Amino acid sequence: MKEKIINYINDRDMDGLKNMLAASEEMEILHAYYDLSPEEQVIVFRMLTKDAALSIFEELDTTCQRNLLGSFKNGRAKELVNEMSPDDRVRLLDELPASVAKMLLESLSPEERDSTSILMGYEPETAGRIMTTEFISLNRSMTVEQALEKVSEQAEEKETVYTLFVTDETKKLEGVLTLKGLLIAKGLSGTTIAKTDGNTIVGDIMSKNAIRVSTDTDQEEVARILQELDLLAIPVVDKEQRIVGIVTIDDALDILEEETTEDIFDQAGLVDVKGSEADRSEVLVNGNLWRIWLVRLPFLLATMVIGIFSGLVIEGFEETLESIAAVAIFIPLIMGMGGNVGTQSSTVFARGVVLGHIQLKNFFRHFIKEIGVGMSIGLLLGTISGIVASIWLGIPMLGVAVGLAMLITMTVAAFLGFLVPYVLIKCNVDQAAGSAPIITSLKDFVALVVYFVCVSLFLGNML
Repeated sequence: MKEKIINYINDRDMDGLKNMLAASEEMEILHAYYDLSPEEQVIVFRMLTKDAALSIFEELDTTCQRNLLGSFKNGRAKELVNEMSPDDRVRLLDELPASVAKMLLESLSPEERDSTSILMGYEPETAGRIMTTEFISLNRSMTVEQALEKVSEQAEEKETVYTLFVTDETKKLEGVLTLKGLLIAKGLSGTTIAKTDGNTIVGDIMSKNAIRVSTDTDQEEVARILQELDLLAIPVVDKEQRIVGIVTIDDALDILEEETTEDIFDQAGLVDVKGSEADRSEVLVNGNLWRIWLVRLPFLLATMVIGIFSGLVIEGFEETLESIAAVAIFIPLIMGMGGNVGTQSSTVFARGVVLGHIQLKNFFRHFIKEIGVGMSIGLLLGTISGIVASIWLGIPMLGVAVGLAMLITMTVAAFLGFLVPYVLIKCNVDQAAGSAPIITSLKDFVALVVYFVCVSLFLGNML
């Protein structure tokens, strides 16, 4: 579908794009949406029907939602936010700058503003903050027919109709009833259960053991309850046991995904870094040229300086190269193998941190182990390279110099591969843009110095 969308856009066929989107499933559009450029995303969103736009907007992550709102004129943004469900609206407002969130909140209709303000009054990451106030409650004294009539009237505007909550006259939660149970009681489900008379009341057929959570229950606990008990929704009650909202299973799945990600970062000691890393990634991928320069150029300028010093090292040993030309043959090998080890080490570190296998509080244990790994690999490959150099060129001491330089360079590369990204993370600096250039430049500088020093030590009599 992505290719079709891009073709319509490239051909400037907006009518064709609009017709195709109208005939497509919303989930199909959503899957293709994330693969489009920001500009293409905006075009696609403007071509959607009003209902499809709202439905898809609520499914997007907050980064995409922020980008879309920024591309709309105030009127369209206000309209879109006003039509969102209260819990999704609160989640978005929490991610927006305070001034933008305040402007959008003030633009809501009085009813929507009240429901949103109520949710925002609860502590973050609690049931009260993530619940929706759009649910159907039935009075226990209602007849089955009255209950069905109310469900029919409110079904379109409520979050879910499959689970119904029963209260008394003071809104205290008395029980729970499924839509299926209500239909069976009416005799409309197609089952063989005898239908009740018109005077049967909801209180007689409800389940009185309603699982509930309070407004201050942690959101992860709420999600776990929904998942473990296989519920579609769970009621949220205040201190007086009055129902004030519900949390649905789709919200629970989103919470479990967020909490799992947070737990991984927490194990790695990176909870504070998670948000900033997402923002940095957004800048590097979708930011304008100037902002990308601000992130990447400082590291490249620093490594350029190190590169100049590497050139000065070669210049300082110019006489060595003139005396023994064979020395130059192994410079690319030593520098290249050091670079490979440095890349491997930094990749192992990054993946280990993200997956929680490396905890920053125990960094030095992992650090020492990686140095040992680099040294062992350097010893093996250095021995092989030294033997090859000795036999190939017939200069045994050159082989010793090559082997020792390989050992030291690969050990240092493993050292830098772990240390550099760790230091950048601790300094809250973008390690994605900085690790590789710094590791490569420092490793090359060290490789040259070590190699020429070894050559001078072991081949001094030939100079």
